[in-house]
Amino acid sequence: MTTITVAAETRTGRSLLPDAEFDILAAFCADEYGFERCVADRVLDQALALVHVMGTTRSGATMAPSQQVDPGWHTLILHTDWYANWCEEQFGYFLHHRPNSKIRSRGLMTDVVGKIRAAGFEIDERLWGTAADCNPPACCGDGPCC
Repeated sequence: MTTITVAAETRTGRSLLPDAEFDILAAFCADEYGFERCVADRVLDQALALVHVMGTTRSGATMAPSQQVDPGWHTLILHTDWYANWCEEQFGYFLHHRPNSKIRSRGLMTDVVGKIRAAGFEIDERLWGTAADCNPPACCGDGPCC
């Protein structure tokens, strides 16, 4: 007997939003953080996947964005009304941003990427990389260098 394994299709963070909402948030991300729009699209896509996994698994306390993905999460939370509604629709509760003193290590980023990938999302490896130095001056106290 032959067993055929079919790879599951991956999804994107972008697929979690209507195009119009994604466009508004990505334009803000580009403007606020000085990204080219194509970079802002990638950052926001990965932030949406990260936040979705944190919210659906209730693992926000053990996950963190990479330095490159962090502006995407900040873009989401800066749109407070939208973010609160989206969290309620997606998870049934408001996922708070709780900066902590964790250092974004290669191990932590590998674990986070593994969880996002296991949830079926595409990973943009260029945005997770290794590490994770703090990103002053806007690091929100989420690392010892702030």
